[in-house]
Amino acid sequence: MNNYEQLDVEARHSLNAQKKAAEFRTEQETGIDVEYRKIRLERVILAGCFSSAKMSEIEANLALDELEHLAETAGADVLARILQQRTEPDKSTYLGKGKANEIAALIDELEADTLVVNDTLLPSVSRRLEEIVKVKVVDRTALILDIFAKHAKSKTGRIQIELAQLEYLLPRLRGWGAMMSRQTGGQVGGGVGIGSRGPGETQLEVDRRRIRTKITLLKRKLAKVRKEDETRRHKRLNNRIPSVAIVGYTNAGKSSLLNALTNSNALVENALFATLDTTTRSMEHPKFTITDTVGFIQNLPTALVEAFYSTLKEAAETDIILRLADASSPQVKQQIEAVNAVLAKIRSLDNDGKVVLKTHENEIVVFNKIDLLTNNELERLKRLYKDAVFISVAQNRGLDKLLDVICQKVFKINNYKDLDIVIPFEDGRKLAMLYQHGEVVSRTKTESGTRIIAKVPETFQLN
Repeated sequence: MNNYEQLDVEARHSLNAQKKAAEFRTEQETGIDVEYRKIRLERVILAGCFSSAKMSEIEANLALDELEHLAETAGADVLARILQQRTEPDKSTYLGKGKANEIAALIDELEADTLVVNDTLLPSVSRRLEEIVKVKVVDRTALILDIFAKHAKSKTGRIQIELAQLEYLLPRLRGWGAMMSRQTGGQVGGGVGIGSRGPGETQLEVDRRRIRTKITLLKRKLAKVRKEDETRRHKRLNNRIPSVAIVGYTNAGKSSLLNALTNSNALVENALFATLDTTTRSMEHPKFTITDTVGFIQNLPTALVEAFYSTLKEAAETDIILRLADASSPQVKQQIEAVNAVLAKIRSLDNDGKVVLKTHENEIVVFNKIDLLTNNELERLKRLYKDAVFISVAQNRGLDKLLDVICQKVFKINNYKDLDIVIPFEDGRKLAMLYQHGEVVSRTKTESGTRIIAKVPETFQLN
């Protein structure tokens, strides 16, 4: 090992030590040291069941494809896939005892350490299934929570995902055999002492109480953050800056589109939920903001919708929504329906959980990745979605048309009017005002000055 490599190793050790110390201080400040099971996905087997009355076998396999992509995003090595056709999942073990025993044998053969199920399991069902397969069982919700925890970077994102994790964990918390039935308090050996006489409190109950306490603290923190976000949102509305939000299925290319339209450098990665924290950029002429939001997915856990409510609500209540879809996906129709379902769920809730259904007038349906389609496939999609905009961010196709459609809606929101004026050559101030407050369509020189054709706000006056 040379000197540079030695310095690099020492630097990494130092950073890890600082990170651990910071995490320890955070726990000490809250006074809570709740310890819960973290998902550690390594060598996994996927399992799912479907009813032919609800979906075809092809659709069921596509659903398992998505589960496999989720598992790989979480860092797993997928060894095998099991798909079972049933009228409905077994109420005791989800897969049925016979199929569960088959999977147990396969787990032994392949030396797998985790079974991932493509559904949300009740705690009792998960426990019975674990007793048969003898390895950890992770359901779809826990898998998505794990990915969210991995990718959340901002303070708000980390609070939201930790809250969702703890609320998911609480009803599933259980002990390790008889050890968790021990009672706390009392003198060593005697089990009695001042303030400890009586039944006492089991360690499991202590853990549950601590988790509830931490949930309460996180909700308070999140409420404070949401209030700050709401203040910023109202400030933008008062300044009358139109807002555009890119919403869509995860991995549809939202961050890539944001980068292409604004020449920015938001994180782009070929993975599900690569970005969780919203990214907002400003556009000029006309002036508006454009935001990349959290990606959606089919059967997005309710806990995540509620935890990310403030983030998703801003997307649902923006002035213009770009509904981005992956044109190359074989499940593009189902993905569009999944996005619709999540937006409907967000719009049906306010801060108190009351029903306030709301529709959105300014929506633009955008299909990305058309470069991966044949001409026949693209024409078929255009016939089905006549008002949509078709683009390829990778090949820079259709972006000018999309920007024109966005600008037209921005002009409509701000009540822009057409202006045709000749500005004397020496009056640079008025020319600068037009560029600052309006959208200059054309600029030509005449004998008396510069002729400007522009779109400006209805209330704009050139003094």
